[in-house]
Amino acid sequence: MGDIYQEALKLHEEAKGKLSVELKVSLENEHDLSLTYTPGVAQPCREIAANKENVYKYTWKQNSVAVVSDGTAVLGLGDIGPEAAMPVMEGKAILFKKFGNIDAVPICLDTKDPQEIIQIVKAIAPTFGGINLEDISAPRCVEIERTLINELDIPVFHDDQHGTAIVVVAGLLNALKVVHKKIEDITVVVSGTGAAGSSIIKMIHALGVKEIYGFNINGIITKEDYNQYDFLTQELSEMTNSRLKRMTMKEAMNEADVFIGVSAPGILTKDMVRSMKRDPIVFAMANPEPEIKYEDAIEAGVAVMGTGRSDYPNQINNVLAFPGLFRGALDVYARKITEKMLMAAAYSLASIVTDEELSATHVIPHVLDPRVAKVVAKAVAKAAQEEKVARK
Repeated sequence: MGDIYQEALKLHEEAKGKLSVELKVSLENEHDLSLTYTPGVAQPCREIAANKENVYKYTWKQNSVAVVSDGTAVLGLGDIGPEAAMPVMEGKAILFKKFGNIDAVPICLDTKDPQEIIQIVKAIAPTFGGINLEDISAPRCVEIERTLINELDIPVFHDDQHGTAIVVVAGLLNALKVVHKKIEDITVVVSGTGAAGSSIIKMIHALGVKEIYGFNINGIITKEDYNQYDFLTQELSEMTNSRLKRMTMKEAMNEADVFIGVSAPGILTKDMVRSMKRDPIVFAMANPEPEIKYEDAIEAGVAVMGTGRSDYPNQINNVLAFPGLFRGALDVYARKITEKMLMAAAYSLASIVTDEELSATHVIPHVLDPRVAKVVAKAVAKAAQEEKVARK
């Protein structure tokens, strides 16, 4: 990987960042200037002052998203600060543009205070049609997102939570078809209960998985330890480990049909995989090194294997979710993103892989599949209208 890092460093230096601003209108003469700025610009200002909803009609709000981070949970790098987070936020913005044709602006905040972040985002919200929270550590990210969802009238979405969960659910729906198992019959082990893991647990629970075992750095989550947990883990204890078992992850794997990892490299062994139920499904997504190497998992008998990497089949990549999700939300001027919209995104993403295309090495569309954003956007827009959170 050393060469790719140096090549990327050179690209960023030569390009001087990955974003620029382009004009949508002509600005070649005095008449153009009088239309786009003073005096003509006063008229759309008057229209918006008379009815704030007209901001969608006359400005870029209808197609813009703020990508907001405090740099506390960047990739696998951790708390590296707002300046060091900028290349990732610029990267997110170019993915929004490439796959969803959405104008996204990276905003990195020099504060870790949840209340301060909430106030800043609320203050800038009139400019944007949506807020994408990014790389903010758990459980703070959940508190920030929930507060903003309740207090703003535009979509707020923490991609590290729900983007990952949407793609995992889509992959799981199709993987279960491959191994001929039903969602209500499976047992799932989830390693990692932070931003991504918590949302995955909630989505697969809503999907109908009856038995989920959640593991974090302190071991298995159990409701018996409720008072020792933060609010997020307390919530997870209500939907996992129904029989209050005290066991190691190795012991839990004996019961598992599915392993989902958003945790640390190398924690899943071949013997643990061999102990799983027939035709096991493993999504090992720790980056850049997964919980178990692809080759080791296949050798141990995994039926369907997914990772977060682009050099193996079934890449679980958030880019399959967030451009289409926001495209659909922006298209109907949505006020928020609901649980139904998240699930609609997952089901529509799964549907893109046809029965003819479906196989153990193809349970999720390729990240560059041009169908993805359009299909997801249509499903999300429809769900927003059904939920009555769409302005149009």
